[in-house]
Amino acid sequence: MEIYLDNCATTRVCPEAAAACMEAMTEEYGNPSSLHRKGLSAEKIMHAARKSIAGLLGCEPECIIFTGGATDSNNIAIQGGVSARKRQGKTIVTSAVEHPSVGETVSALEAQGYTVKRVKPRPDGNFAAEDFVDAVDDDTVLLTFMMVNNELGTILPYDRIIPAVRRKYPGLLIHMDGVQGFTKLPLNVKRLDLDLFSFSGHKLYAPKGIGGLYIKKGIRVSPVEYGGGQERGIRSGTQSVPLIAAMGQALELCRRDSSAILKNYRERNSQLRALLTRIPQAVINSPENGCPHLLNISIPGIPSEILLHALEEQEIYVSSGSACAKGALSETLQAYGLPPERIRSALRISFSRETTAEEIERFADVLEQTVNRLSKVIQK
Repeated sequence: MEIYLDNCATTRVCPEAAAACMEAMTEEYGNPSSLHRKGLSAEKIMHAARKSIAGLLGCEPECIIFTGGATDSNNIAIQGGVSARKRQGKTIVTSAVEHPSVGETVSALEAQGYTVKRVKPRPDGNFAAEDFVDAVDDDTVLLTFMMVNNELGTILPYDRIIPAVRRKYPGLLIHMDGVQGFTKLPLNVKRLDLDLFSFSGHKLYAPKGIGGLYIKKGIRVSPVEYGGGQERGIRSGTQSVPLIAAMGQALELCRRDSSAILKNYRERNSQLRALLTRIPQAVINSPENGCPHLLNISIPGIPSEILLHALEEQEIYVSSGSACAKGALSETLQAYGLPPERIRSALRISFSRETTAEEIERFADVLEQTVNRLSKVIQK
């Protein structure tokens, strides 16, 4: 029985999204910029998707632009936002645990002369809103941070960070990377007074290659590339109507079934935490109050890559939590203060809307057997 528990990396496309994609490819295949009926039909599909997504975010449809994915959205938000405010400051504030699509982008700007301040978690692993407020000053042009950490599931206190910063710096440009938190946590971008919000389709049962960016009315964002002026000139290029249709359908289902999906995440998370007590070596790295769709664990003494591939042999798919690059330890887990032995052995288990109790039971059984077997081998 194949068990897929790497849903933070990508999800299986839901049948409804696949059907919407196929229809747009084979029936409503016009270019949405064309003036004839086929083009109008394609444009209507895009509008319907925009309207559905706007309903989830609590904004107007025209505030949503479609992109090629979260990396695209984050680059447009950060580079385009800073470029549009060149004279307003040369400092960027972010967190020390960002995904590379944010972390590497601000590092590139740092190399161009910007000052980057990276707020670290407190010793207990949580972030404090006041630390972000203290990092911002009159030279700050952008605050950018993630909604949920992609390795541990830690929820950054966005509902406290943004109001606290707004009180002291009401005009500051604020961007949030919502890839791991969108549809899983409460969010209304207008009530939160958020300027920019990035999200991805393939984390939410849509195909890869499609994402979106919310841009608050009145906020200027310069394009990072140029072309035919689609998506308000911010993200030019002929829109992929099939992928947009699929993402619109997938997110509509996330909205419709949100209570059931969240209930399943919480139940699977609690179930796995309980089952892991059968493995004395297992250490849970994710916080109790983290986003419930993922659980990061360590089996000290067994490198994560070895354990990952041993599980793969049993048709169980999880992710290495170490995000190794030529043997380097995860910078994110280091920033959270995890010791090297736990970082080297970290695994990320992430659930989908379809993950069952039986799958988690079998995963725990196989994990226990595999850990016992590998421990004996490594000790020799």
